[in-house]
Amino acid sequence: MTSRSNSLLSIRGLPAAMAMGAAAFGGWGLLLPVVPLAVSLGGGSDALAGASTAVFMAATVLTQLFVPKLLVRFGHRLVLAAGCVFLGLPAVLFAVSVAAAPALSVSAVRGIGFGLLTVASAALVAELAPHDQLGRATGAQGIAVALAQMVTLPAGLVLFALSPTSVFVIGAVVPLIGLIAIAFLPATHPAAPPARRASEKRSAAKQFVVPCLAIAAASASFGGLSSLLPIAEPGRESMIGVALAVVSGSMLVGRYGAGSVADRFGIGRALTPALVLVSTGVALFAFAVADSHPAVVFMGAAAVFGIGYGATQNDSLVMTFRVAGPERFSQASAAWNIGFDAGTGAGAMALGVIVGTVGYTSGFAMAAAVALVMAVVVGVFGARSAG
Repeated sequence: MTSRSNSLLSIRGLPAAMAMGAAAFGGWGLLLPVVPLAVSLGGGSDALAGASTAVFMAATVLTQLFVPKLLVRFGHRLVLAAGCVFLGLPAVLFAVSVAAAPALSVSAVRGIGFGLLTVASAALVAELAPHDQLGRATGAQGIAVALAQMVTLPAGLVLFALSPTSVFVIGAVVPLIGLIAIAFLPATHPAAPPARRASEKRSAAKQFVVPCLAIAAASASFGGLSSLLPIAEPGRESMIGVALAVVSGSMLVGRYGAGSVADRFGIGRALTPALVLVSTGVALFAFAVADSHPAVVFMGAAAVFGIGYGATQNDSLVMTFRVAGPERFSQASAAWNIGFDAGTGAGAMALGVIVGTVGYTSGFAMAAAVALVMAVVVGVFGARSAG
């Protein structure tokens, strides 16, 4: 391990934040592909299967709007603890029924917890890390999350095949393990940010547009892929689970690599190439599902997509933090996470509807085109925001 890595782990509270993130987001990853599959196998349509993810993300986004004020009032630890409880405990109810009404209701409640976790965890890392290590610290948190998902994404599908009840019980317990790590976090309590003039708010909002649209486009692809790939390849759920694990593993490279580029060469430099990789990966998935190609094609698509997706996440997040400044880290986290989760939910819902009409290959090809268009937009308008 390099001294640079050691300096990151010596940041007070960062190891605990990474452990909490691994538990919370690992629990999310465990059920992300499982719930739509369970809804589909229970007789629901592709659109309904996608809607289970979309409703989850809609509740997430609505919650995220209020998290900055909650952080000012209650602090990071309490908000994170509430997030772990709301995300975890209701998952047990999936074992009772995955019919439309109960599945969507439970998804909505869990989305509240995820909304609390996403904003508070990203804002916490920004509070803990020194400015010159923000890119790598954000990347390190992303690595912890991606490692957890690398295990839980395929494990969820395997467990579901063995025992649907067990995966829902484990999906309830895993986020609650994050409560242990939260107990070791420092008591951070952001102050209310000073008021801004209307012109300053408009200027900051314009600067948020590029990174938030970038992560929305990339996460839309991920939402559609994670929800629909297991359905697109019936009988190959375990292989798809491994492919999703490869996505998470490749995100490690993308996130930390983009963080290093941001700290050394400037924020925003990696964003356009990252989106090109996202588009290429989704296009390869479209090719892979066209004729049930061998597993190696899926793994290659997953690796390319994961590197691009991880890099897009990290660079766009650090861009929002730079625009906001230290006094508004929680607002920056909320804006970025709204883009991320709205994209994930919209992608799952939209692709669920589209593939029902034009098929999986054409639907995934459309998602690839959206990511490529966004790469062009970032290349044209985002360069002026690069540090």
